[in-house]
Amino acid sequence: MLEIRDLHVRYGGIQAVQGVSLHIPRGSIVTLIGANGAGKSSIIRSIAGLNKSVSGDILLTRKEGDSPVSLMGLKPEDMVRRGISLSPEGRRILPHLTVEENLQLGAYSRSYSAGISSDMKQVYGLFPRLKERSWQKGGTLSGGEQQMLAVGRALMSRPDLLMLDEPSLGLAPLLVREIFAIIRRINEEGKTVLLVEQNAFAALSVANYAYILEVGRVVLEGPGKELLENPKVKKAYLGG
Repeated sequence: MLEIRDLHVRYGGIQAVQGVSLHIPRGSIVTLIGANGAGKSSIIRSIAGLNKSVSGDILLTRKEGDSPVSLMGLKPEDMVRRGISLSPEGRRILPHLTVEENLQLGAYSRSYSAGISSDMKQVYGLFPRLKERSWQKGGTLSGGEQQMLAVGRALMSRPDLLMLDEPSLGLAPLLVREIFAIIRRINEEGKTVLLVEQNAFAALSVANYAYILEVGRVVLEGPGKELLENPKVKKAYLGG
């Protein structure tokens, strides 16, 4: 579905990503693991069209049998229209708007109101607490509820590829388990998921495939469950 070839990302004189190549198959959960500064967020921000100093190529194949199309140089709104949505690190909901208004903003690129209403019901099905608080200002929600809102808002654009940047950050262990159960359910319902996550155990447990990054480079890759048993991964990321 999505292929990244020889991606380089710079911030001024800093080379944040150095020649990374990734493959994200349709219907999979792929995760990027690494310490702070490893380049994980820079990669998904580049896919979302948010980084400017980028070279290499990002290729999207929306349907089986289609030829891949380069996404390089496109704006964030163009990425959304091509079926790519990002739930950013730190949630970044609009605190002065209600839950429902935040969700409606996620569908800003769509015009078919019946489909938007149907997707709103699906989001409320995934996150019943959001339905209970649909009238409530986003800024008054708990951290876990705000994370649910951020994911729900990203789903409202009806993406083919859902990118999640640190969805468990700052959440209690019980909420982390709930968020990852929802990620698995979203995938089972047909979404391809690209996951950036510091909780390596949780991420590798749900991922079909994983890439380990260090200082902007891929140093290890493989099926998630295999990497859970890898001695180097255990030592560096799992406390083993």
